[in-house]
Amino acid sequence: MTKPAIHIGIAHYPGALLSAVQGLAEQFFLANRICRERGMGEIFQTIVFDSRQLGSDEDGRGEEDSGEGRLPDTLQVVILPPCLEDDAYLEPPPALLDWITRQHRGGAIVCSVCAGAFVLAQTGLLNGRRVTTHWALADAFAARFPQVRVDSGKLLINDTDIITAGGLMSWVDLGLELVAQFTDSQVMRQLGKYLIVDTGAREQSYYRSFTPKLDHGDEVIVGVQHQLQREFSQPLKVRDLAMQVHLTERTFLRRFVSATGLKPTHYIQRLRIQKACELIETSALAFERVAENVGYEDLSAFRKTFVRITGQTPREFKKRFVGIGPGQRNGTVTAEDGA
Repeated sequence: MTKPAIHIGIAHYPGALLSAVQGLAEQFFLANRICRERGMGEIFQTIVFDSRQLGSDEDGRGEEDSGEGRLPDTLQVVILPPCLEDDAYLEPPPALLDWITRQHRGGAIVCSVCAGAFVLAQTGLLNGRRVTTHWALADAFAARFPQVRVDSGKLLINDTDIITAGGLMSWVDLGLELVAQFTDSQVMRQLGKYLIVDTGAREQSYYRSFTPKLDHGDEVIVGVQHQLQREFSQPLKVRDLAMQVHLTERTFLRRFVSATGLKPTHYIQRLRIQKACELIETSALAFERVAENVGYEDLSAFRKTFVRITGQTPREFKKRFVGIGPGQRNGTVTAEDGA
């Protein structure tokens, strides 16, 4: 049975990642091919439009990038692709923001990918919402939009009328999500197989690296951070760190959290797990040795902390980013099997 066409607008706004703009259009083109083969007809009508033309006409609707016609009065989906230029996604055209708001008011699902969330947040539509963006942009996003709840551990958050995707390449995941939503999971999986991409559940936390903030201006705390970078595997107590810089424990905690955004214990945990990830990726050390090298004597505690921060076990991390061959079953990862 043929379904009504779903009109999807992909905003080619200034600075938008061209590979995502065209890639999304081609993804829906391929989805349509699969739908036709299954007797479903063409589901997706994709429009790539130059957002700079919005507001250029009296009715403010703009034109398609191809110049072949106007945008429909209402779309079912609007997508804001990633952007690599901060001056572009921090200062989007006002006409684009107004147009996004009107489309959402008319019932469109509004989506963003990576830095596209900055554009979408400036419409006010994300206030009070839980969203994701690229993990490296999460702190800047949270500081700029405190009324929005950022969960950068998630690769994609579908909040019904608002869908946000985190990573620079997560436009692929967004496309698959929309295909599944407007067709069915079988079409989505078939598309994933054709594209040779993983359609299973993933999290952005799998790919996140810990990059401490060092440009906060508190030289005392920077000095402590440098010490932690050198001595991360040593037993460390907050009280001792505070005494070394001649601060009370309470004052030290306040300044450390203000500067880094993390409590000292959480900071050390993230630092140690980052070092553990680097060892897993670059060495053949057994699980026990990795834990010891980053300062953990309790394997169970290390595994729990690793899972909480990265969203996967050490063995799953190694399999995802390094691969585990038959010859590695004995000696390097055996302890992880039961951990």
